[in-house]
Amino acid sequence: MASQLRQLQSKAIQASQFVAKHGTAYYKQLLEQNKEFIQEPPTVEKCNLLAKQLFYTRLASIPGRRETFLKEYDYVKQLWNKRHELKVEDVSIGALFGLECFAWFCAGEIIGRGFTFTGYYV
Repeated sequence: MASQLRQLQSKAIQASQFVAKHGTAYYKQLLEQNKEFIQEPPTVEKCNLLAKQLFYTRLASIPGRRETFLKEYDYVKQLWNKRHELKVEDVSIGALFGLECFAWFCAGEIIGRGFTFTGYYV
């Protein structure tokens, strides 16, 4: 355990030295590449204004999202009402999609548990 802590400390020192050496150049390059997105003057008030604009823009998009959701919900209801007319291909594509969603869920659970299959470390 102590050797792993020393390795982690040495890696952290290497990373901080790299950032100290190259961080400023990377920061300047990043700002230069994205200068069209920078609001002038870069003040706290401008940041607060942009945050409010983002919030109310997203709030204004809710009716459009609701309409889209209702259209998709109606489509699913129509499919359910006509389920006896579904082709085997359509059902198999839906089943594969559900299986893929479950597989990604399981992968997330495994990653969240620290890459163990049996359970959480206690």
